[in-house]
Amino acid sequence: MDNIRKVRTTDLELKDRLVAINRVTKVTKGGRTFSFSAIVVVGDENGIVGYGLGKAGEVTAAIAKGVEDAKKNLIKVPLVKGTVPHQQETKYSGATVFMKPASHGTGVKAGGAMRAVLESAGITDVLAKSKGSSNPHNVVKATFKALSEMRDANMVAQQRRVELSKVFNG
Repeated sequence: MDNIRKVRTTDLELKDRLVAINRVTKVTKGGRTFSFSAIVVVGDENGIVGYGLGKAGEVTAAIAKGVEDAKKNLIKVPLVKGTVPHQQETKYSGATVFMKPASHGTGVKAGGAMRAVLESAGITDVLAKSKGSSNPHNVVKATFKALSEMRDANMVAQQRRVELSKVFNG
């Protein structure tokens, strides 16, 4: 993850999506105390996406804290005609995610937490599969790891210090 492209939040119109809410109960001598944790994904649906975790005594406060945290962790995702540039499989903790480019009109074939991240990033056509753990926290982190490791042809040409035509012709 050494090639993560961080993004500034100035003049971005970010839309937030709630991925999961978890209610935690703490039992004490005086009774039960409830607190909530929310994992939230924000994105401009044009290649910029971020995720955050918020914890608070109320659901709305937890979501608001998650959105603020997500705005601090934005990355730029390379898009090629509304899909990912290449096939990618990545593992984070117990969750493994697999993404594959799809032709125009396919849609986002992904489930749950992955769908929220991919749609927030602006990916419109992709074939994706989540394997292993279905824990939304780990699935979101694995998806982010996979998206941050993606490189388009321009980035490959820059890193190799060759012209763009050399990348395609081998």
